[in-house]
Amino acid sequence: MATVTTRINQIKQPRGGFVPVSKFEKIQLDDDKILNAKENISPSIIGTVVEYLARIETGADNEDAFAISLLGARNCGRYYNKTAQVMNEAIDLLNFIKKGLDDQSIINACKLASFDVWYRNLPYAISMNISNISNEINPNKETVENIKIMVERGKKFLKNYGPVKLSGFNFLPYGYSKVVDAGDGDFLTKDTLWDFKVSKDEPKPKYTLQLLVYYIMGMHSIHKEFKSIKNLGIYNPRMNKVYTVSIDTIPQSVINEVSKDVIGY
Repeated sequence: MATVTTRINQIKQPRGGFVPVSKFEKIQLDDDKILNAKENISPSIIGTVVEYLARIETGADNEDAFAISLLGARNCGRYYNKTAQVMNEAIDLLNFIKKGLDDQSIINACKLASFDVWYRNLPYAISMNISNISNEINPNKETVENIKIMVERGKKFLKNYGPVKLSGFNFLPYGYSKVVDAGDGDFLTKDTLWDFKVSKDEPKPKYTLQLLVYYIMGMHSIHKEFKSIKNLGIYNPRMNKVYTVSIDTIPQSVINEVSKDVIGY
């Protein structure tokens, strides 16, 4: 059993990927803001924080936005027999994340999001003996400023491309399989499934495959909103760039192959 991201990393894709980035339409947005060159926490945590805070800024409550972080904190606490202690720490961080993007809320969000690895990649967290991770996450001023800019960009993007129909959704009870048993999507608007990425580079084939997997799993799920989805999209708030592709341009043979060989339907 694996998460979506873990499973995709196991897959050798054809040249260019199942859904080539070259097929995506690209739109460069502009807000005249320049990000600081250096950040002092991992890109994966920054990406998670930008996504979760964007959810809060567009109406989600804290507990829903950071649901995966709380599940990860519980896993961490159970593994080290410190469930109450770790959960109290996580809940304290959660309660002091406020809408409006003040510096301390962003710092707390970074610390809380560091627990995600205990849900998304439990074997890695255990192998690395990550026992006190949140205390080691201390974003500097430059990192906090970058996150604030990217969340503001995400908020504006969702306003212009929305409204958001679903965010932070899973694929229970029918979307998962014996191969893929975990994974959650970012945002669903009226006709597009969106994933946020904060990479400094163009989308990689594993990112576009992740989107297709989410779409297929969504079509198997109870979320009726997927019936109206016509496009797959990536928004990169670091680059402030939008990528979209029509699902109609993806051959049915590719969808069938991914369904069978990647997801395991």
